[in-house]
Amino acid sequence: MTVMLATIMEVLDTSVCNVALPHIAGNLSVSPDEATWVLTSYLVSNAIILPMGGWFSMLFGRKRFYMICVALFTVSSFLCGLAPSLGALILFRTLQGIGGGALQPMSQAILVESFPRHKQGMAMAVFGMGVVLAPIIGPTLGGWITDNFTWRWIFYINIPVGVLSVMLTSVLVHDPPYLVRRSFRDGLRIDYFGFGLLALGLGSLEVVLDEGQRDDWFASKFIVVFSALAVVCLISVVFWELRQEHPIIDFHVLKNRNFALGTGAMFMLGIVLYASTALLPLLLQTLLGYTAMLSGLVLSPGGLVVLCAMPLVGVLIHRIEARWMVIFGVLLSASGLLIMSRFNLYIDYNTAMWSRIVQSAGMAFLFVPISTVSVVLIPKERMNYATGLFNLARNIGGSTGIATAVTMLARRSQFHQQRLIEHLTPLDATYRQMISGTARVFQIHGSSLPDATAQAHGLLYGSVLRQASMLAFTDTFRVMAMLFFLVIPLMLLVKKTGPARGPVSME
Repeated sequence: MTVMLATIMEVLDTSVCNVALPHIAGNLSVSPDEATWVLTSYLVSNAIILPMGGWFSMLFGRKRFYMICVALFTVSSFLCGLAPSLGALILFRTLQGIGGGALQPMSQAILVESFPRHKQGMAMAVFGMGVVLAPIIGPTLGGWITDNFTWRWIFYINIPVGVLSVMLTSVLVHDPPYLVRRSFRDGLRIDYFGFGLLALGLGSLEVVLDEGQRDDWFASKFIVVFSALAVVCLISVVFWELRQEHPIIDFHVLKNRNFALGTGAMFMLGIVLYASTALLPLLLQTLLGYTAMLSGLVLSPGGLVVLCAMPLVGVLIHRIEARWMVIFGVLLSASGLLIMSRFNLYIDYNTAMWSRIVQSAGMAFLFVPISTVSVVLIPKERMNYATGLFNLARNIGGSTGIATAVTMLARRSQFHQQRLIEHLTPLDATYRQMISGTARVFQIHGSSLPDATAQAHGLLYGSVLRQASMLAFTDTFRVMAMLFFLVIPLMLLVKKTGPARGPVSME
C-alpha cells in the first residue's frame, strides 16, 4: 500500500489534467493549443526518466532515490497549483514529470523483491489496481474537481498523498543487501552522451505523438524534424548503451525472451488501455450529449470490476499458467471493444456501461500475468533496469494509442462524410422529400420558406456529421480490438514458467 500511494498519484496526473485544459487556457489567457503543452511537457520529462531508475538507484540507493522522487513530485505539484502563467506551469509540470517518472518502475521493483515468488501474484494484483484504475477514474475525478473547485486543486490534492508516502516509505521500505551503491569514487561515471541521446530521442518521440495530429503529421516540418531526431537518437542510444560498463539503460535484459515478449505485450496493452479510456468518454460527450460526470459513471463500474477481479487474478496465478490468463484477458477485453464497434447514435446508458465492464474485466487478467511472465526470470540485481523499460513500454504505448485513435477519428470521419454525402443531391427523390418535409415543419413554427429550407439543409448536414463521427468511432474500436489480438502470438512464444506454487528463486 505504501508504494501504491505514490504510483496512483503519478498515474492519475497523466490523465487528470485532460478535462481541465479549457479551464487552464481560460484562466491563464492562452489558446487551447498552447495549453496542451501542459500535457506534453509532463509526458516528455516522464518518459525520459522512466528507464533510468536503475542507474539512479545505484548512485543514490533505491530508497533514497524513491523518496527524492516523491518529494520532488509533491513540491512541484504545489508549485503547479500556484503557477501564475503558462510558462511557469509548463516548467513546474516538467519538474513534476521528472519526479514521477521513476515512481512506477521503482514501486514495481520494490514489490517484486519484497515478496517470494508464490506471493508476488497477489502483491502485483494490489499494485495493478492502482495502475489500471487510475487512468480510468482520472478524467472523472479531474472533471469533478474542476467543476466544483478550480483547476488548481487537481494539483493540490497530491500534497497530502505525497507527504504520507514519504513518511511511510522512510519507515517501511528498505534497500535489499544485494543492491550495491556505487559512487564516483568507485569509478562510476555519468554517461552524458547516452543521457543526451535518450533525452532527445524520447522527448522528440513524445512531442511527435502528442502534437502530430494537431500539426497534420508529416505535412509539418516541425513534426518531420522531431521524427528524424527521435529515430536517429533512439537507434543510436541502443548501440551506445550496449557498449557501456555502467549504462544509463541496460538493454541486455531484453535478451531474456520472456521479458522481451512481455514488454511487447505491455506496449500493446498501453495502446488499447489509454486509447479506449480516451475514446469512450469523448463519444458519449460529443455525440450523445452526456455530461462529464455522467460519462464518468459509464466508466466507473468498469473500474469497480477491475478492483474486484484483481485479487481473484492474484489467487488464480498460483494455479493457472500466466500466459493462458493473458490470452483469456485479451479475448474478453477485445470482445468488449467489438461490442463498442457496433454502437450507434441510439445506444442507451446500460449498453455503453456493460461494454466497458466486459472490456475492463479483460484488462484485470492482463497486467498481473504479463508482469509475472516478464520479470520472473530476471536476476534481482537487474530488476530496477527491467521494470524501467517495462513501464516505459506501457507509457509509450499509451501515447501511441491516443495519437493513433485521434488520427483515425479525424481521417475516418472525413472518409465516411464523403461517402454519406454522395446521395445528398437534388436529383435524389428521398433527399428532396426529406428537405421539403423538414422545411414544412420549420414553417409551421414560424420560419419563412427560405429560412426554413436553410434550416432543413443545416439539420440534415448536422445529422450527416454525427453519423460520420459515430462510424469513425466504431472503426477505431474495431482496429483497437484487432491490435489487441496481436498479444496472443506473443504469449504463445513465451517460455513456460508454470504457476507459482511455492518459494522459487528468481535467478
